[in-house]
Amino acid sequence: MADSQDPIVRALYNYTTCDVSDALCKLKYRNGGFLSGLTMWSPQRQDGPTKIVGPAYTVKYVPLDDPALKHPTHYIDQVPKGAVVFVSCPPRIPNAVYGGLMSTRAQALGAVGSVIDGRFRDVQEQRDLAYPVFARDVGTAPPAELLKVAAVNVPVKLQTDDQDMEIRPGDYLIADVNGVVVLPVELAEQALPLMQKQVEADEKMAVEIKKGMSFVEAGKKFRS
Repeated sequence: MADSQDPIVRALYNYTTCDVSDALCKLKYRNGGFLSGLTMWSPQRQDGPTKIVGPAYTVKYVPLDDPALKHPTHYIDQVPKGAVVFVSCPPRIPNAVYGGLMSTRAQALGAVGSVIDGRFRDVQEQRDLAYPVFARDVGTAPPAELLKVAAVNVPVKLQTDDQDMEIRPGDYLIADVNGVVVLPVELAEQALPLMQKQVEADEKMAVEIKKGMSFVEAGKKFRS
C-alpha cells in the first residue's frame, strides 16, 4: 500500500475493484465505473496482489494533424506524488505511447502506477522496476511519427466503442487483477460505506454457503 495522506485513498485500499463497482452501481453510476479493455501487464501479467489507488493525472495524445498545439514540456516531469498516470491514446494506433523511462521517472516522483488506454512498450523493463502498468495492449514503436501530447490534466474519454466513459483529473482510479475502475471524486464519500456494507454481507454469505445454505437464501438473509 502506498503511503497517502488522502483518507479516501487509504480507505479504498481495503476494497477490490469489484467492491468499488458494486457501490457505484448502487449509486446508478454507469457500468459501475469499469473501464473495459485495460488489464494488468506489470509487475505480472494478470496475476498477483498488485493494487493501485490514486487520483488521476491525465495525458491526452492526439494525431499530429490535430490543430491543437503540442504540450510544451514532457508530461512525465509533472506527475504528482501518489497519482495514477492515465494516458489516453486515439483508437487503432499501432505505436506505443508509453515506455520504461516514463515509468522510471513516474516512480521516482512517487506515482503509484500507470494506466495506458492504448499500447505501451518495454514490458520487461517495467517488470524489473516492479512498477504497476495496466494497458490495452503492447507495442514496440514510439509514438512520435503519429501522435503528440496535446494536453495534460484535462478530462479524457475512454478509447473504445464499448463504453462512453470519462476520466477527469482528480477522479480516483483503482486497479487490480480484476481490471480498472474510475470513481468520480464527488461520489467517493457516498460509495465507501456502501462498499463496507456489501463486503460484510458477502463475507457472511460465504460462511453460510459453505455450511450448505443456498445462494438465494443467503442473499435474502444478508443482502436484503
